[in-house]
Amino acid sequence: MASSPLVGVIMGSQSDWRTMQFCALALAELGVEHECRVVSAHRTPDLLFQYASEAEGRGLRVIVAGAGGAAHLPGMCASKTVLPVLGVPVESAALKGVDSLLSIVQMPAGVPVGTLAIGKAGAINAAILAASMLGGEYAEAVRRYRAARTNAVLGTPLDTTPVDEGRA
Repeated sequence: MASSPLVGVIMGSQSDWRTMQFCALALAELGVEHECRVVSAHRTPDLLFQYASEAEGRGLRVIVAGAGGAAHLPGMCASKTVLPVLGVPVESAALKGVDSLLSIVQMPAGVPVGTLAIGKAGAINAAILAASMLGGEYAEAVRRYRAARTNAVLGTPLDTTPVDEGRA
């Protein structure tokens, strides 16, 4: 986290950190200055409106908003800023995050939220997408990040040990 962040990572509650920490870790690995905060659309709406409306003036260039359940945070944030908002659906106990995904992705025309996958993969991809959106020096960081993932796959031999799935 930094004193002059370019990306704001917000979430609806402390429990969302279990997912959103992966966004923060990926941003750090990419060298992107960022901040992380709990800003609830339902419990602290005035704080959310203030955060979103002041984000551009504070130098933020992208906001990543993670939320579960009703998941109004990304959409409400997008309604109060012209900055790009990326929504990360957090997996919920009841519907495994599908409720969050549908809530985030179904925005009316004119209030876009770039919606990522449910859970950890979505949080990581939000960080990579945010870095890509920043361009410039971060383009090379994204190239290195992706190359490292490619090399990890290529460097791992396939385990061909039979897997017993209970078949007769």
